[in-house]
Amino acid sequence: MSGAAEASIGSLEAGLVWVPQAAAIALEAGARLREFLAQGVETEYKGDVDIVTIADRTVEKLIRSRLGEAFPEHGIYGEEGTRERMAGEFRWYVDPLDGTTNFAHSYPQFCVSMGLEQRPAGLAPEEDGTLVAAVIYDPLRDELFTAERGRGSRLNGRPMRVSRTAELAEALLSTGFPSRKRHASPNVHFYQEFTLRSHGVRRAGSAALDLAYVACGRLDAFWEFNLNPWDTAAGILLITEAGGKVTDFAGDPFRLDSREVLVSNALIHAELVSLFTDMFAGRNLAPIPTPQEFAQRRAARAAAK
Repeated sequence: MSGAAEASIGSLEAGLVWVPQAAAIALEAGARLREFLAQGVETEYKGDVDIVTIADRTVEKLIRSRLGEAFPEHGIYGEEGTRERMAGEFRWYVDPLDGTTNFAHSYPQFCVSMGLEQRPAGLAPEEDGTLVAAVIYDPLRDELFTAERGRGSRLNGRPMRVSRTAELAEALLSTGFPSRKRHASPNVHFYQEFTLRSHGVRRAGSAALDLAYVACGRLDAFWEFNLNPWDTAAGILLITEAGGKVTDFAGDPFRLDSREVLVSNALIHAELVSLFTDMFAGRNLAPIPTPQEFAQRRAARAAAK
């Protein structure tokens, strides 16, 4: 399919090293996902309730082949089991279909996600390298999110920035829940508190797209437990290059193997971390403002500008 995303590849900045080829691969992968969706989706389980489709495996194989042709020295770490050239300086984290459960139900919220990490010689296996390139492609909306370190983030070739929302009470947030052992996840308690203290919380089922949406300002923040590097690598770079902030729930630096990720437009990050701290400690949860109190606070802020 020729569209805005494909056209944008030709308009990317001169000097980009990895994104143009990776973006072309993501668009090809997205086209295959559209074909699978049109044919009907057959699913199986790779755990108690974790769904995998033939699309996941086929598209990961396609991406693995194309990355091997474009960047033969680069390693590949894929959700569906690809582990190639892992000792190299560069490593792609690949999720060929982020949002598999959505895809299996023909719910139109899924994407291809590819993030590139640079790992200099001598780096310990448990240490993170530097994220240097990111591509997320939504094949149904034909939206291509891209970034290279130090060059900013783009949506279909146009620069994008995080939102300017300055207060949690006016923010739109997003989160996710595990597909298995959901009853054991504490996130429902955080979901409740943040829902009551914000404009709302969305649970759309694709962490990579949630991260991309924070980067382009559609969402003001996102949090989730127990994500994997293929879920987060691309989105994290998109956010930092778009002016956002990425930490764990305590406000400490995020790691690719972290069990917690908290991202925001940076303006509300301290408020988010403070609320997480109080929720974990079970203390100092302030009463939720009434509509009248909220209106008064907005009026006071407007008058102070």
